[in-house]
Amino acid sequence: MAREKKTSHKREIPKTKINEVGKLVKLIKEKNTVLIASIKNIPGSQFQEIVKKLRGKAVIKVPRKSLMSRAIDSAGEDIKGLKQYITESVAILFSDLDAYELAGELVRNKSPSKAKPGQEATDDIVIEEGPTELVPGPAISELGALGIKIKIDKGKINIAESKVIAKKGEKISQGAAELMSKLDIKPFTIGFIPLSAFDNAEKKIYIEMKIDREGTVKELKESFAKALAFAVAIGITNDQTIKLMISRAAAQERRLKRIISGEPEEVVEIAVIEEKKEAPKEEKAAAVAEGLSALFG
Repeated sequence: MAREKKTSHKREIPKTKINEVGKLVKLIKEKNTVLIASIKNIPGSQFQEIVKKLRGKAVIKVPRKSLMSRAIDSAGEDIKGLKQYITESVAILFSDLDAYELAGELVRNKSPSKAKPGQEATDDIVIEEGPTELVPGPAISELGALGIKIKIDKGKINIAESKVIAKKGEKISQGAAELMSKLDIKPFTIGFIPLSAFDNAEKKIYIEMKIDREGTVKELKESFAKALAFAVAIGITNDQTIKLMISRAAAQERRLKRIISGEPEEVVEIAVIEEKKEAPKEEKAAAVAEGLSALFG
């Protein structure tokens, strides 16, 4: 008896999926940046709010992993390395902005978030000393359970002494989460976290994208202070150094007078030269000049 021949049928891809892949390929080729961002643990309302804020700056898609992989495969060799970074809970952003400019936008659009029980503390969480809006009652025992010292003042609970209620890396307890909620303390931020990106103009893939605005500004300030001190020391004159040079000369004049008169020499200890906002400009210049005098003689 002759066996029946088995016929193989290729699975037909739905037109909706083909169209979606086509749209993704078009975006990859047309936009300057393709950025992958983590959207893990972002509530739907928060997600929509971020999408709204980025309107006009980026097109945001949350396609299936298989569809995005197909789109990347169809878009050319240069972007194929990005495929390995497409995991679960990510969004794909297409933009004309530079990769790091877009990543900066994501960081700026993060918002404070309350702590949840069991969530891991990213830094030490401290209940600071000072007044609260809590009234005496059950809150007293809740604070006591966390080892927080209190005092009552004008019918309100005051925190008598700052207390760490969750150390970095520890899980946040139910009591700590509830207390932070009552005190309106939001120790976390929610937002898109940039992971990697493809630059269409440069044909480069950027990985481990870290945007630290505060850290960068701090480094720039420190570098500026060092450069300013060096410029004064070697005699470069400009609008930034001339006032300091004059103040430094005045400080050296005072020092010379003390030496001639036999007065004890003034001791100037400088750890870091920094400007104080409340000080007048003349005092700032004199303080920096004193520091430069001590550093450079």
